Amino acid sequence: MEYRRLGHTDLNVSLICLGTMTWGQQNTEAEGHEQMDYALDQGINFFDTAELYSIPPKAETQGSTEKIIGSWFKSRTNRDKVILASKVVGRSDNTWFRNDGSKAELSRAQIEEAVNKSLKRLQTDYIDLYQIHWPDRPMPWGSNPTVYKHQDADSHPIAETVEIMTDLVKAGKIRHFGLSNESAWGTMTFLKHAEAKGQARAQSVQNAYNLLNRTNEVALAEVFMHEKVSLLAYSPLAQGYLTGKYLDGARPAGTRTALFGRGQRYENATAEAAIRKYVALAKEFALDPAQMALAFVNSRAFVTSNIIGATSMEQLKTDIASVEVTITPELEKRINEIHVAHCNPCP
Repeated sequence: MEYRRLGHTDLNVSLICLGTMTWGQQNTEAEGHEQMDYALDQGINFFDTAELYSIPPKAETQGSTEKIIGSWFKSRTNRDKVILASKVVGRSDNTWFRNDGSKAELSRAQIEEAVNKSLKRLQTDYIDLYQIHWPDRPMPWGSNPTVYKHQDADSHPIAETVEIMTDLVKAGKIRHFGLSNESAWGTMTFLKHAEAKGQARAQSVQNAYNLLNRTNEVALAEVFMHEKVSLLAYSPLAQGYLTGKYLDGARPAGTRTALFGRGQRYENATAEAAIRKYVALAKEFALDPAQMALAFVNSRAFVTSNIIGATSMEQLKTDIASVEVTITPELEKRINEIHVAHCNPCP
């Protein structure tokens, strides 16, 4: 296993990060424990979770994934062997996160409530990396999130959030903080306010990054490299679509898309054409399509850790083994040819 430095911290995290969002719905507690045991044995020291999980979000299962991790820590007594990342939700109309039924927002009271509840569920005294799951300000979600349309709405200033996170670091509840689903402007604004007052800096950004969505390369990659902010790449297999298992409308039993119908981001004609070509390319080079897609993410200099998620041990073993796959210059050339022909169909 390869290890890379997390931002400006003294933490070296594994190139593969264990994603956990299926534990509590698609996966049982026992299965979550089995995955963590295997991952740790393979050299993975970095786990990612969130107060939101498990997925899809539901009031009755919110926090279930953190509880599964917490029971594993208690039974294995190995908290010191894991660099643990969790998240606080951004602004949302959902009311089940807070005790008083308030809509979610990044106020001091809500962030403090969120971190305290996560610590209790996780059965730990500290979280190594505490991330803002999505911004408090309006963002261009929807069918084309790469097209910015300004919206005026209530939001807590980024300077205020930096101050809150700094106080959590001083209190020892978190070691560092990071961002998620964030833009180049947002990232630089967090860094600007931290530098101005000598406060805690954002050490990472957790964004979607895969062969169907390379938009991080447009502006954020330069920020990651120059500012030493770590990209934690999520959805490296595009919710499993890059394995080819959903081609031609297939919906294998037990898969996320079959169970929950949440794959719309990756369901369009351009994406289908690109996936078909990537799968064929992998086979031409005698590679597993999933491992080729993961190895591409692993090979990017601006990626610090690649967050995988699996619902079976077979998937987990395949995904972790992607660290043994090399993207040769010839293979990269062919990948880029497909990318130019079908550029970012799923931003």
